[in-house]
Amino acid sequence: MRVINSHKRTINQPIRMVYPLFKTLASPNDLVWPYEKWPAIKFKNGLHVGSEGGHGRIRYTIIKFIEGKSIKFQFSKPEGFIGTHELKIEKINSEITLISHEIRMETSLKATLLWVFIIRWLHNALIKDAFIKVENYFVSEKREIKHSFWVLILREIYKRKSSKTKLT
Repeated sequence: MRVINSHKRTINQPIRMVYPLFKTLASPNDLVWPYEKWPAIKFKNGLHVGSEGGHGRIRYTIIKFIEGKSIKFQFSKPEGFIGTHELKIEKINSEITLISHEIRMETSLKATLLWVFIIRWLHNALIKDAFIKVENYFVSEKREIKHSFWVLILREIYKRKSSKTKLT
C-alpha cells in the first residue's frame, strides 16, 4: 500500500524563534517531541546523517539533515515500512513559521495492517501532540489534545511493548 501522511501547523512566531526548539530534538531537554506522553526519540550519535535511532518500536536512520530547515529519516522498522518521514520548518513570512511532518512509504501486507489499525492512529496523535508542544512554548494559555478512546487504548498497549525495546 502506498502511504502519504502529512501534518502541517502554522506557528505565529518568526522562524528565528521556532528553530531553536528544533535544535533540542532527541535531547534530554526536547522542546518538540512529546516525550512526556510518548516514548522518547533517541539517536545513537545525535542528529547527524547516518545516525540510527527511533522511538518506541519504530526505527530509522537520518538520511538528510539541513540545519534550520529539515531532517529526513529512512525507516528500518517495523519490517515492511519502506520509505521515509521528514520534519520541516519553513518561513511563511517574517512573523509566521510552518512546521510539517510527512511520511511517504510503501507497506507490505502485514505492515499495511499494522499501519491501518494501529500505527496510523498513534502517529497522528503523536504528531498533533508534538505540534501543540511547539505552539504551547510560545503562549501562556496551554492547549492539550484530547485523544480518542481508541488512541488511549492503543497507546497504553504499545507503550508497554515499546518500553521493552531499547536502542542497541
